[in-house]
Amino acid sequence: MPRGAFASWMLSQEARALRARLDRVRPILLQETMVPAAVPAAGAIAAIEDFLAAGRRSLRQRIDGFLGWLDGAEGRTATPAEANRSLTFLRLRFNAVLTQLDVFSEAMSQRSEADTGVLLRGLELAAHDAMQIPGVPTPPVLCYLARDAGGAIRRARTRLPGGGLNPVALIRLPRERMLGSGVASSLVHEAGHQAADNLGLVAELRRSLASPWPTARVPEVVQQLWWRWASEIMADLWAIARVGIASTLGLVTLVSLPRAFVMRVDAVDPHPSPWIRVLLSCAIGDELYAHPQWRRLAALWRSYYPLESAPRSDLELLDTVQRSIPYAVQRILACRSDALGGRSLREALQRAELHPDRLARSFDRWRLQQPATWRAAPCVAFAALGQARMDGVITPEAESRAVGQLLREWALRSSLASARVCSASSSQPHLVSGAGYLRAGILVRSMS
Repeated sequence: MPRGAFASWMLSQEARALRARLDRVRPILLQETMVPAAVPAAGAIAAIEDFLAAGRRSLRQRIDGFLGWLDGAEGRTATPAEANRSLTFLRLRFNAVLTQLDVFSEAMSQRSEADTGVLLRGLELAAHDAMQIPGVPTPPVLCYLARDAGGAIRRARTRLPGGGLNPVALIRLPRERMLGSGVASSLVHEAGHQAADNLGLVAELRRSLASPWPTARVPEVVQQLWWRWASEIMADLWAIARVGIASTLGLVTLVSLPRAFVMRVDAVDPHPSPWIRVLLSCAIGDELYAHPQWRRLAALWRSYYPLESAPRSDLELLDTVQRSIPYAVQRILACRSDALGGRSLREALQRAELHPDRLARSFDRWRLQQPATWRAAPCVAFAALGQARMDGVITPEAESRAVGQLLREWALRSSLASARVCSASSSQPHLVSGAGYLRAGILVRSMS
């Protein structure tokens, strides 16, 4: 066999093998087992499957095109190096398709874990509630657990490995936060990143923080730090506005680390120094929902990590940033956005029902009931539990049980609502198609 013909045959065999492996990549819905209450929102499943199927379809077309090119006149005259180069790019694209599948597969496979899948569904419903702003579309949410210390989000509409835009908000939560009010802090912080992205709020906040400050009180180096921290400040603000002191209590737990980490100022880190971050959270909470508890918690934090114990290299800067917090908070909350109808962040995010006194009264009404009977929105329920924890009227053990019951109840209600819509829209309620289930789920989500 001539060298060129042998090379063409070998490359065609490799391309066909690549296509055969691609054909064995099955839709996620055909791979994972889960109880109905653990099934993610129909919109999330549809968006992920549409995205992954489009990638597989495009790659298959490229492989078929390559095989056709090899058999054509142009391919027969190409050098082995040229033909191999084309196949190499196909292999890279194949790996990218598998990488994109892996982005979602961990989140989906956890749905099969006993109880975990149902809890994840409850967290997704809470995240959806946390993102809500009237008139602003909210992307589907998919949550999963990891061993990392903190949470993270791969925001919807951001670029995925290998290309393409992420079809869902993919939120990673630390397993060590399950179950307690701390999970609300991490969850709503990450949801805040997505909500801020939906509304373009970080750019607005940066513009506000970049405008002139009273430089005699806030040096330029400190102004630059506030500007760099805008994204994380926005997410923390969102969490405080949505779940009150539950956000700050969870933050205290998260960043209670050895002193060298807590009191270090990193000029390139988008997160504020943990020492500053807790004090800022308390100051924002006191501005939104004025109550002595915020100053009490700030004093406790300072007693954990006295300023004078900071490394000598960071002591002066930490003190200067600390003294600038009141100016920063006023500037942050006064920031106005066209996406919010010209309202300030304070006006748009502040909710009277989340004032500590209101939350305490709400919890006092609910405390004799089972959490499954509570009819509060997820964020309000989380905020009430956090307030009860701060007030010392609920034990950590009871709080953990309540959070678990609430997450399971939200997942169950969502699953039953989807099933009822499917039944009402089908002449054969017990033989509803997968497509019908997805459409029904989308309808339920739009009604909630």
